[in-house]
This record gives sequence, structure tokens and C-alpha cells, in this order.
Amino acid sequence: QVQLVESGGGLVQAGGSLRLSCAASGRPFNNYAMGWFRQAPGQEREFVARIRWSGGMTFYRDSVKGRFTISGDNAKNTVYLHMNSLKPEDAAVYYCAAAGTSYLYYTLPYEYNYWGQGTQVTVSS
Repeated sequence: QVQLVESGGGLVQAGGSLRLSCAASGRPFNNYAMGWFRQAPGQEREFVARIRWSGGMTFYRDSVKGRFTISGDNAKNTVYLHMNSLKPEDAAVYYCAAAGTSYLYYTLPYEYNYWGQGTQVTVSS
């Protein structure tokens, strides 16, 4: 069993910052990439950012480029999401995910095998 646990969510004013953390534990697994998704009420889960461990390549959705930074440690199966200049539209439940299968892009939910329980991010205007 692989478990992902997120932390760091909370309430922040618009323009503020938060750092989300995620750690994977349990049985060893092939970890090709880790990513963050988010889901606002009544909306589908959407990709936010990911890091591919091979080469350390990162990728972001357009709306968070320049404001969010994903980083992590492959050896420790941990990933972080540094969120700056937060906007009300960033408010959602943020989910951490780990990919145990080799894919090309890692921007779609099906490309990830393991998911955390989610952490709430609320941004007040």
C-alpha cells in the first residue's frame, strides 16, 4: 500500500502565499513523477503542476505560471508546491499524486496511480 499525505493548506488573503507539502510512504514503488491537482466545488479536477524525476522537468498550467513553483526530493518521495500571489480563483482542494507508470506528460489524472486525501486552500478577497 502506498499512502500520500498532504499538508500546508489553509486560509490566506489574496496576494498571500502558502506552501503545500506531500510525502509518500508505504511499500516501494516506481516513482516517475509527482504532481498537484486541484478541484473546486462543482468543477472537475484540474492539473496544476508536476515534476518528472528524470531530468527534474517541471510543467505548470498556464494560470499559475510565474506564481507557483513545484519542487521535491525523489529519494524521499516528497513534493512541495510553493504558491505565491494567490488569487480567489486558486481556492480549491489540492491533491498530491504520484505516477508509478511511465507516461509522457503527466498532466492527466489517469497518469497517476496514487493520490492523497487533499488539503483545502481558501483565498479571501
